[in-house]
Amino acid sequence: MIRTTTKLRALVKAGKFLELPSAYDPITAKLAESVGFKTVYNGGFVTGGSTTISEPLLTMNEQINVAAGMANAVNIPVIMDAGAGWGEPLHTMRTVRECIRAGIAGVHIEDQLFPKRAHYHNYVAHNIPINEFRDKIRMACEQRDQSDRDFVIIARSDACREQGFGEAVKRVNLARDQGADMGLIFPRTPEETRKTPKQCKLPMVYVQSRGNRDGRPLYSFKQLEDMGYAGCIDAILAVGVQFHFMRKAMAELKKTGDYTGITEKEFVTARKQVEDLIGLEDYYRIERETVEKMDQKTKKSKKR
Repeated sequence: MIRTTTKLRALVKAGKFLELPSAYDPITAKLAESVGFKTVYNGGFVTGGSTTISEPLLTMNEQINVAAGMANAVNIPVIMDAGAGWGEPLHTMRTVRECIRAGIAGVHIEDQLFPKRAHYHNYVAHNIPINEFRDKIRMACEQRDQSDRDFVIIARSDACREQGFGEAVKRVNLARDQGADMGLIFPRTPEETRKTPKQCKLPMVYVQSRGNRDGRPLYSFKQLEDMGYAGCIDAILAVGVQFHFMRKAMAELKKTGDYTGITEKEFVTARKQVEDLIGLEDYYRIERETVEKMDQKTKKSKKR
């Protein structure tokens, strides 16, 4: 079986645009795979939101366990938000090792302060000095080369919000010199968005921040690919959609004691699709060939 790190490395090398819908559980990851996505993403926001812990308070194991559950459920590469690597360069090396052992195919590592502050969600970035970011990315890449050369390291800079676009580009380009495979920044305007793939020396990933309140522009995959981007993380999709529609369903159920958003016929179909997605038909086959078969033999023997 081809490792998912090797699959991801091949996609990056071939210049395939990485479509990265967010997910925070195995069934959402499998659903993404089933509709044709070749990659899937586990982000800090969706993990923090779905667990009600919040991203800044997540431990390394909490985040990796979620991404590992997704990775074990699918045959496509999972890219994970590794935050600030959970510490200094030495800690970041361990993060890379643990991700590789867990079956995760790649991570992005940022230049934020660790531990991350909750104010990050209020668009306040706390960036570490550029030399510390350089060292962290260099050692992450060194660990990649020791453990699995196909593992993908994405260098992420949040400097746009505080030090400006030029500083973010500078940091990503420095990360390239340390061995990073891809880059990620947060351009604030359409002009900065267009300039990013031209000025950055790494294949760049765009973060689609649906529901953002700081005016960051939103684009389709095709628009970003045409601009020269190498991929797009749709970061909030899973938790936003789930919260929006589940809240409506819960409110109706509480108010009326019933739910009419899906017809009974549609629910029958959906339930069967869930069962098919998790492989119940294959489980039935195995049981028919083993324990169920034995039960039938036992029942026949008793009748005699």
